[in-house]
Amino acid sequence: MSGQVMVCVNHPNRETRLRCNRCNQPICTSCAVQTPVGYRCRSCIQGQQKIFETARRHDLPVAFGVAAVAVSIAAAILNYLSIWGIFVAPVVGGGIAEVVRWFTRRRRSQRLPLAAAIGGGVGVAAYLGYFALSNLGLNFASSGINTALLGGMIPSFIWPVVHGVLMISATYYRLKGIRL
Repeated sequence: MSGQVMVCVNHPNRETRLRCNRCNQPICTSCAVQTPVGYRCRSCIQGQQKIFETARRHDLPVAFGVAAVAVSIAAAILNYLSIWGIFVAPVVGGGIAEVVRWFTRRRRSQRLPLAAAIGGGVGVAAYLGYFALSNLGLNFASSGINTALLGGMIPSFIWPVVHGVLMISATYYRLKGIRL
């Protein structure tokens, strides 16, 4: 091969000396993906990742629903702890991730953490909606809408949002920690 010039399999106008260490195809530096065992082409990487994609079609909605319900319930409980819930929320988020993994039978997907995080966001929004309606509904029935009441309610929304962000991020990163 001393007189022959190799060109990238994906870019025929680029000369290269690099080969995929799995399929031995010539690849340029734009197509090469560095792995712990050497450089591989993108098609070999995608083929290898498909082996680890074990989730079924219904696992993403299950992860969404479980996270939505669990985060909503946890936000309601942690709201009573106010500032102290900051220390408990990440632990609860890790527990929610394990519940999601249990309901999905530990199947893996790259989109599973995102589905759980979006479900958690919906759970926090559902809790905030319930919280607002229950507080406004009781006070509106007795005295009409009071602007001072609304001003006092706004800070009470801060803790559920903070707890929700901490729980959702812990859930997401705990599920994302499963390397594919």
